[in-house]
Amino acid sequence: MQSNLRDAGRTHGGRTRGRGGQRGADHGVRCGGRGRVNRAGAWLQNYGVVVAFVLLLLIAAIFKGETFLTAVNIRNIVNQNAAVGIIAVGMTLVIMTSGIDLSVGSALALAAAVGIKLLNSQIDSGASQATAVALALAAILATGTAIGALNGVLITFGRVAPFIATLGGLVAFRSLTKVVAEGGQITAKGDVFDGLGHVGIPIPGTQMPNGQPVEVTWGIVLFAVVALAIGFLVRRTAFGRHVVAVGANERAAVYSGINPRAVRLRVYTLMGLCVGLAAIVQGMRFNSVASQQTGVFYELYAIAAVVIGGTRLSGGKGRVWGTVVGVMILAVITNLLILMNVPSEWQDFVQGVIILIAVLIQRGQSDRT
Repeated sequence: MQSNLRDAGRTHGGRTRGRGGQRGADHGVRCGGRGRVNRAGAWLQNYGVVVAFVLLLLIAAIFKGETFLTAVNIRNIVNQNAAVGIIAVGMTLVIMTSGIDLSVGSALALAAAVGIKLLNSQIDSGASQATAVALALAAILATGTAIGALNGVLITFGRVAPFIATLGGLVAFRSLTKVVAEGGQITAKGDVFDGLGHVGIPIPGTQMPNGQPVEVTWGIVLFAVVALAIGFLVRRTAFGRHVVAVGANERAAVYSGINPRAVRLRVYTLMGLCVGLAAIVQGMRFNSVASQQTGVFYELYAIAAVVIGGTRLSGGKGRVWGTVVGVMILAVITNLLILMNVPSEWQDFVQGVIILIAVLIQRGQSDRT
């Protein structure tokens, strides 16, 4: 009898231990599955914008490959969006500090108008074109940087909300552009300023319809340099870490010895410098400024690219490379719509829908985390 009880106990214990081991194994499988899902979700959150861009390129190649996949068209896509791209890179810093800048389009127009006005006055006074262009470029950079610094002062020391301060700038700077351009369009005199916007570095092995090699314009080069420089600032310098800290938790940043006012002032000043560089690219490309049209909606395109690229609107997280990909996504979509003869009003509608989708995706990711 005792032997039977011992055998039953061993059998019962073995089954109990076996069930426990099986439950542990099942739990491990479930945890492993969740871990893989979480890793996949994190990977998509980090690189989903790249996947979307690759899929977009595949769609373009399938439906419009004969016209889209040409060196000239690709060069034109990047060149046409270089100014917006430079602004978007600067906007990444602004949004990372939980700020916004709605004045960039009007500021670009004003800076370019001031530069062209000075260039024309110098040429009229007998100065050489080289001197006139050099002074114009300096004036454009100075105007853009000053506007950014002014926004920074209003926001940091005047304690005006970024939305309100830059919304006022959007209206004020557009009005000043009309004053400088006398209500219409101002065109640069001479051929040096215009020529700089249409020359660049030849690409070996490419050919345009006129037999000349395709050139990477100086606007594209400047876009790349700005993106690399700001990306380095964000990832490799103390300033970049301070930008992230201020946007993520301003109070904690203060306790860490960071001065949020100083950080934001520098960020908006850098934004102004980016506006000045973008104004140079835009001015040289068109050789003129239309007071009511130049730079219109650039702030929205820049913000859209930043959001699509993965930078949080609430601040504290941003990726310059993601912003660059966001710029190219919007650019390729616009180019495809043009190649498909879609009316311009529908192009704006599509971009608006893309912005909403990007914000909703970002909101969903924030809710999960």
